[in-house]
Amino acid sequence: MNHDNIKAVIYDQHELIRTYNIVERRYPLEDAANYVLVGLRRAGKSFLLYKKVQQLISSGVEWDQIIYINFEDDRLADFTLSDFEDIVLTAGEMTTKTPYYFLDEIQNIEGWEKFARRLADSKKKVYITGSNAKMLSSEMEATLGGRYLSKEIATYSFLEYITAIGLRNDLAHLHTSSLNGQLRAAAKNYLKNGGFPETIGFTDKRSYIENVYNKVLLGDIAARNGIRNIQSLRILMKKIAETITSEVSYTKLYKAVNSVGVKLSKDALISYINHAESAFLLFTTKNYISKFTERESTPRYYFYDNGILNLFLINKDSLLLENIVATHLKRLCGNDLYYFKSSTTGIDIDFYLPSLSTAIQVTYTLNPLDFTRETKSFVTLSKDEQYSVKNYLIVTLEDDEKTLDIDGIKISVIPLYKYLLSTAF
Repeated sequence: MNHDNIKAVIYDQHELIRTYNIVERRYPLEDAANYVLVGLRRAGKSFLLYKKVQQLISSGVEWDQIIYINFEDDRLADFTLSDFEDIVLTAGEMTTKTPYYFLDEIQNIEGWEKFARRLADSKKKVYITGSNAKMLSSEMEATLGGRYLSKEIATYSFLEYITAIGLRNDLAHLHTSSLNGQLRAAAKNYLKNGGFPETIGFTDKRSYIENVYNKVLLGDIAARNGIRNIQSLRILMKKIAETITSEVSYTKLYKAVNSVGVKLSKDALISYINHAESAFLLFTTKNYISKFTERESTPRYYFYDNGILNLFLINKDSLLLENIVATHLKRLCGNDLYYFKSSTTGIDIDFYLPSLSTAIQVTYTLNPLDFTRETKSFVTLSKDEQYSVKNYLIVTLEDDEKTLDIDGIKISVIPLYKYLLSTAF
């Protein structure tokens, strides 16, 4: 590939990074390590690289040592595996000092991991981003030879969101009426718009989120996996969005999609869902007490960001509420996140965290009609000694914080904004 074209891509990226104002995020990068950062498109992976570049420049590294390549730049549309060596040669033309390689959305190039391994083996400093969970697979780890640390990057947490919009997480905001009202309002906006970093600068947030969703659907899922039946893929995602809070089988989704006149085989449906999970669009929770086959066949689906989920819903804040709690728990606990449902005992608990001995219910408001339903499962579970749950929590949209004492167990009721600002139990 023409080296002048590669330099043009690098220098243009330098100009973008020089003046970019970046919100501090809770993803520290060790100086001694190489990284692979993965996550949903536009979740902020590139911004973490920008921050690292700015830190390097502040420490005395020269701009010509920063070899930043964004593989979604249209000037690299014809880039192939054989062109990677031209990046190294171009770096040699730009600087005689140690280069730092930043390779953004590299998964677009088939075979990229071989080049990444070669750079690491030659003791180069390398930072990589991608939008596909396969980059975290054991096979990829084996190919990279343990030369990289992997991090999954999510969209803004609520704490990062309020920091970005200029609010504080301190006692004044929690206890002063006017400031507290700002936090509650921010939580409602976050509930509906999600945490894509760039939405903060947009007035028309929905159009921005629609654009991101279409890029994920058409690019990261359809184009990357050779899916031609785009309409069936769109209908499937809509049907999944309508199942939030409920366990759903492949068979049920198959019937739901085909009932609207869209023909989709069950095998294709399963592969579409797997691709959506790989693109960080969807994740699942499984029933903790089910047998393995039942766990896998009847999960509950959630979207990685509420902004995308809200594209499908009209006046469904209860679904958005449970989804935002799920994404928060996903950040905290990774895959150690389940629901708990037993037809034998009648227990139905939204989230169960075995490692934290915690059970969580989510309800829009704890009114008298919902009170018994939301607490009964806690009381029943507390009587089963094999689970030893210590923490019982009900998250509501904005009820006042309080503690309930029911049948000898203490249940904490907490409004959404306070819950989202918590980082541990």
